[in-house]
Amino acid sequence: MSGKKTTGEKNLMFFSGRAYPELAEEVAANLGIEMTPTKLHDFANGEIYARYLESVRGCDAFVIQSHTAPINKWVMEHLIMVDALKRASAKRITVVMPFFGYARQDKKGRGREPITARLMADLFKTAGADRIMSVDLHTSQIQGFFDGPVDHLFAMPVLAGYLKDKLDPANTTIVSPDTGRVRLSERWADSLGTPVAFIHKRRDLDVANSVKVHEVVGEVQGRTCVLIDDMIDTAGTICKAADALYEQGATDVLVVATHAVFSSPAVDRMKNSRISEVIVTNSLPIPEEKQFDKLTVLSIAPLIARAITAVFSDGSVTSLFEGDS
Repeated sequence: MSGKKTTGEKNLMFFSGRAYPELAEEVAANLGIEMTPTKLHDFANGEIYARYLESVRGCDAFVIQSHTAPINKWVMEHLIMVDALKRASAKRITVVMPFFGYARQDKKGRGREPITARLMADLFKTAGADRIMSVDLHTSQIQGFFDGPVDHLFAMPVLAGYLKDKLDPANTTIVSPDTGRVRLSERWADSLGTPVAFIHKRRDLDVANSVKVHEVVGEVQGRTCVLIDDMIDTAGTICKAADALYEQGATDVLVVATHAVFSSPAVDRMKNSRISEVIVTNSLPIPEEKQFDKLTVLSIAPLIARAITAVFSDGSVTSLFEGDS
């Protein structure tokens, strides 16, 4: 492998921050190139230094960083790397963020709140990004926050491909853990050929402190239920949804999500729940202490590599997902 992939007069160069080098190395292997050597270190006060050890002038640069904990540090490093590429005269800079940090704050729910998903897009544009590539954005509207092309990749082909070998569609229901994920669940149901159900949360007016009651809308009794979400953070919502499904007669509950954030106490909640399997991708690193017997991790490195190849060769990224939506 070499550090560049050349097509005509174009050179693809691939760069990675320090947040999750294992995923970056796997993507590079799928691309058939090596990552461009980069010097990254912290100053004594925590400031980050970045310098590329090869010329990047005129290259088609792809710089990957997973926005994992400590998220503020790795977002800042990502921005600094983009700025360094711009100032070193890279021809085009594509920011590859498998997990888009701060994506949950994509609108103002109440007065005096920020819209940090838009702020993130503005920061990367200011740093010098020409294009953004991300996997399963929290909401599709985030694509409109960036003033440039956004390649919104979907992990569903990877995750659904795994489930197709395990499940009988005639006895399976795809379930949205809340009304906000119904459209995503419908896409899954179309792909797998199953019906859809969803969890409706309402307040019990007969109980003090307005305790929420989880109502299941759809046929789940005697069926295997697959709960679908874009991320698992503390796992509170997903575990309560699983309990509601079992109460309504589900025989088995699996959980599928793209991004394994796994903030405390997510792992303990899932380990102690009745959920039979938790299926996620490696968009974020999952340290050994957060791995457990019920957990299955699928790689999205080949998907990211195919998307990078399509962008570099001026091909269609959308065509990677046609027939899966």
